Amino acid sequence: MRLRPFALLLLVATLSAALILPAALHPLAPWGVAWADDDDDDDDDDNDAPSGARGRDDDSGGGPGPRAGSGGNFLRNLFGQPRQVRRSTPAPPPPAFVADEIVALSLTVEDLAALTAQGFSVIEELAVPGLSATPRRLRVPPGIALADARAAVRALTSGQDADLNHYYRAEAGFATDCRGADCPARQTIGWPRLPVREGTCGASVPIGMIDTGINEAHETFDGARIELHRLSPEGFDPSRAVHGTAVAALLVGDPATRAPGLVPGARLVAVDAFHRAGADERADVFTLVEALGFLAGQGVRVINLSLAGPDNGVLSEAIGQLVGTHDIVVVSAAGNGGPNAQPAYPAAYEPVIAVTAVDRAGRVYRRAVQGAHIDLAAPGVDVWTAASVRGARWKTGTSFAVPFVSAAAAILREARPDLTAAEVGDELRRRARDLGPLGHDAVFGAGLLNLGTLCGDKT
Repeated sequence: MRLRPFALLLLVATLSAALILPAALHPLAPWGVAWADDDDDDDDDDNDAPSGARGRDDDSGGGPGPRAGSGGNFLRNLFGQPRQVRRSTPAPPPPAFVADEIVALSLTVEDLAALTAQGFSVIEELAVPGLSATPRRLRVPPGIALADARAAVRALTSGQDADLNHYYRAEAGFATDCRGADCPARQTIGWPRLPVREGTCGASVPIGMIDTGINEAHETFDGARIELHRLSPEGFDPSRAVHGTAVAALLVGDPATRAPGLVPGARLVAVDAFHRAGADERADVFTLVEALGFLAGQGVRVINLSLAGPDNGVLSEAIGQLVGTHDIVVVSAAGNGGPNAQPAYPAAYEPVIAVTAVDRAGRVYRRAVQGAHIDLAAPGVDVWTAASVRGARWKTGTSFAVPFVSAAAAILREARPDLTAAEVGDELRRRARDLGPLGHDAVFGAGLLNLGTLCGDKT
């Protein structure tokens, strides 16, 4: 077939453009030009070969193909052949519960025998101080769905609190890039400028904490009265000492270091109830109940829970018994699931003080869970606290708001030893500075924690 001169000229021009234009325009790429074959990032577009090697492109259809932005792709796009883009599969969400276990708190000997006859087996049972019953982990018989197994246990007279062995996770939030000499979080709630010391304001009340591990060698804990106990289940990697270190430093960090604590003279009984499974760091409900009972036996008057998870019958009953028997103030994070998320637990349980996070201007943290169960707001955006190894950094999340309320509860329990745990919560809510709509609301609860003159006129 002979080509007319004009057609031949057009073909030559097209081929020249395919070969020359990409190279000529390449210097413009840093200014924001993105080719049709470019995903606008700095990776090698599905080519996992080492730098400098010629790896196979998964989009090339089976053989060595032209490079992204090359003449071959230019012609393919020019003549309308769509490029097949391989989309990566998102990672599955972490598990919400142990796959083959049921936990129960109040099973009688007779009901336990009936379950054993059905094929259930006892994995572990505990004697927990402060609980009138024995928590048990049960292995589900093979071939029975977990929901059916739970229903079978709940059908028994003493098994109505039975539930899945849910996982709970530290409400870590996000590190921020803000910079500054210090954070005005304490002034926001009227915290004393001078360090709170034993005998002067609140530090004589022992505080309990359930979290990840703590880096006890951090300089902020020099001289601190920390007792760290590990209850992590066997067979898993230990938790990282990141989240727990930050939370503990907010409570009892040395005031002479870069990460001063709110009640540095207090005795802190910390329980590491977390373990790691790959990248997932979590605590199962059975271990949480054990940790709560352990803290009750240690005589703590306030428990800090910077963690969240689903509703669980065993956890609800255990917290109710511990608060009722030992009169312990339990403070927990509202959760970072977002304003439209379902309530997170244990914060949403009636005896627990649920804490949301706000910034220095009193604006709620954008990821904080909201609902009628929210009790108080406290600083939780750009909070200055210990980094995991040394020094300090800014942290954000409802986890980091909880220690402010826990410390305030300890101060109130020292100042007013006649108050019950429920009355401590009432008093903190009464003192709160109203935010948002008048009165209690689903965003801020009763309002911003306000220490006021609780420690005397030191603010």
